[in-house]
Amino acid sequence: MKVSWRALPTVLTEEELLDKAFARAKKAADRVDDSDRVFRVRKQLNRMLQTASDIITTYLMDTVNQWPSLDQSPQFDVSMIDACVGCDDYRHHLSMLQWASNQISKIATQNSKKIVRTAKIELMHEARREAYGRISSIVGRIRPSLVWLGESREVLKRLPSIDQLSPCIVVCGAPNVGKSAFISALSSGKMEVNHYPFTTKQIHLGHFTFRRLQYQMVDTPGLLDRPMEKRNDIEMQAISALENLGSLVLFLIDDSENCGMSMQEQNNLLEEILELLAETTVMIISTKADLHDNKPENWAEVEQAERAYLESGEENYQELPLLIDSNGYITISALENVGMEALKLEIVRLVKDNSHHDPMSLPEGWYRSE
Repeated sequence: MKVSWRALPTVLTEEELLDKAFARAKKAADRVDDSDRVFRVRKQLNRMLQTASDIITTYLMDTVNQWPSLDQSPQFDVSMIDACVGCDDYRHHLSMLQWASNQISKIATQNSKKIVRTAKIELMHEARREAYGRISSIVGRIRPSLVWLGESREVLKRLPSIDQLSPCIVVCGAPNVGKSAFISALSSGKMEVNHYPFTTKQIHLGHFTFRRLQYQMVDTPGLLDRPMEKRNDIEMQAISALENLGSLVLFLIDDSENCGMSMQEQNNLLEEILELLAETTVMIISTKADLHDNKPENWAEVEQAERAYLESGEENYQELPLLIDSNGYITISALENVGMEALKLEIVRLVKDNSHHDPMSLPEGWYRSE
């Protein structure tokens, strides 16, 4: 299930919700007409109470239902929610809205009976005022939950919407090794590229298409070489993406050390990633080949092969020579766009090899009638 965080509606404040409900209730009462004063007042007050109650309870339950259920969400989304706002708080505040909806329905039912069962207009007004006061009190009790959900919506709507059915490639590495520039060159994703650590403040998503199949490229915030318990929320988002996403993980290194981290620190980080993702294919890629003292020996060969492939205009599963640096790592130059097309084809091949899904197979439980 693909979660669209941006589709979450704005969360009303306590005052906005009460104003909306009571204003609609007054309009509903104004439409009541009866020649008998007692019957008219009874109908008006009952209509006001039911309308106000219905608007508030419907809004609260719609809000609960529109926010994704953690029990039915992919593990990636659950981990992202936990890293950004906390799963316990998420459940608590949504449950508070559900509790309030139930309480307000009970109040409306109880006071509606009081209005119906009396012939005294003063008692009818008293029952309506009592109901409005109790309803306002209940909405006041969930004010912190409404505020929390409104603030959390602003955080969550910046999260990427990952399609669990499409191939997903996670790009990780130390801060400022060139992850955003790499994805921008390879995909449709337009990333912010600057020359300081942690340019990527959150996870971003790019795409490229090969033979009508869309591949998702997830740009994670840079990870630092330090223990898990000392990592901040931005780093935990990256860890979440690594653990719960990915047909393939690309670990980018910068052996020029222009990223601000030594090769020893980058290698420590790589060892942690390999341990964390023991069952996932991890491809190590050296970035910024154009900044190396000596360009890779097969630079011209790769450049010529990629040019010929692109000029052919055909997308097919063929192997282009990969750009290899002096240390034996696959390398690329996002700046000069050399090695990118060969790497893209290698990514497609590895994702295909790692896929356990047969697109021609029928869903489990499907039986064809004879």
